[in-house]
Amino acid sequence: MKRRNFLAAAALIPLFTSPAAQAANKHAKPAAKPKPGAKKPAPRKPVRTSASEAPPVREPRSVVNLPDEPPAQWRNHEIATEITLPGSKGHARLWLPLAQYKDTSWQRSLGHSWQGNYTSAGIYRDPVAEMEVFYAEWKDGGGSDGETPQLQIATQVAVQDRHFDITRRGSAAERTEVLRRCLHPTERMPTDGLVRHTAERAVGRIKDPVAQGKAIYDWVVDNTSYDPQAPGAGRGDITAMLDSGNFSGRSADIALLFVALCRSMGIPARPVFGLRIDGSRLFSSLGASGNLSRAQHCRAEFYAPGYGWIPVDPSDLRKAVVDEHLSSADSRLVVLKKLLFGFWEMNWIAYNAAQDVGLRDATGPALPFLIVPQAETAAGRFDSLTPARFGYTVKAQRSDG
Repeated sequence: MKRRNFLAAAALIPLFTSPAAQAANKHAKPAAKPKPGAKKPAPRKPVRTSASEAPPVREPRSVVNLPDEPPAQWRNHEIATEITLPGSKGHARLWLPLAQYKDTSWQRSLGHSWQGNYTSAGIYRDPVAEMEVFYAEWKDGGGSDGETPQLQIATQVAVQDRHFDITRRGSAAERTEVLRRCLHPTERMPTDGLVRHTAERAVGRIKDPVAQGKAIYDWVVDNTSYDPQAPGAGRGDITAMLDSGNFSGRSADIALLFVALCRSMGIPARPVFGLRIDGSRLFSSLGASGNLSRAQHCRAEFYAPGYGWIPVDPSDLRKAVVDEHLSSADSRLVVLKKLLFGFWEMNWIAYNAAQDVGLRDATGPALPFLIVPQAETAAGRFDSLTPARFGYTVKAQRSDG
């Protein structure tokens, strides 16, 4: 049984039957049995209508009405990024995270092109972090023409929705060194003490790795809240979250909490940082359009022997609760909670899973993760979330017709 059919059997079927239809079925008389020897009535011929006569069918964008899992279908997108560093004087450097370079069953990088008034520019790869970064440099006096440093870069990428099928085993085993890295603590994400204690409470006596991951996922979605304005939101400081008891924050905070709890139980897990590039079939609030410069989003995945990497997205469930005003009794929330364990809607591209990122040739400290462009000048380091110093626009469009 495919995973989507399993979820439909568990939650969707009752939701598609309206109260009126239920009432009609309740009072409807059973069909009369044919008498012995009676001829069967001839089947009715279907009435044909022209396309112009048929009314248009409009599906509301709701997780309850999500269609059946379609066959694999790649969608090509072109992502156009424009960056300026207004007011920059002297030497300037820029780092921009790029779409992950390793092809997967759900994302393929098709190449990059760029232009600008930089002194030098190019792409470097960190094979340990499995990350590609675009790097540009402007020498003294700003751009090569003495004007404001500016850059345009275009990226082509193909994506298709990612599904986990619990009935399908036999995935290729991950490399041992990768799994070891995905068990390590970081400065802001410990795996002992309160983190371990919290994970043990969430897992209980469950021993199966997939079931343990599901138990941790359930605990995270049941105990966190999406609040971009919460103190420390976006820093991914799991110690501060657990010490304060305030499990609120952005997508990175919620995803990293899931990762920390998994690692503390010996389950390899990693965050996956990326960018929304299209609308959503689930809820409008889970998509993006126009300028995508603030459409960054972090998901997560954990590893189970025999199944490989299993995708989860606990933060999108918490975001939908806030933006779509879902109550705990809302049937759509039940469906979404089941769906986002093992499913990524690929209206989003992955950048990397790197943590404690050291930028090449940078003078500032390492970053907890790299999800937004960074720049350094004589005045210090700043990122694209400081618009007074950083002009940053991103737009995406389907390029496959």
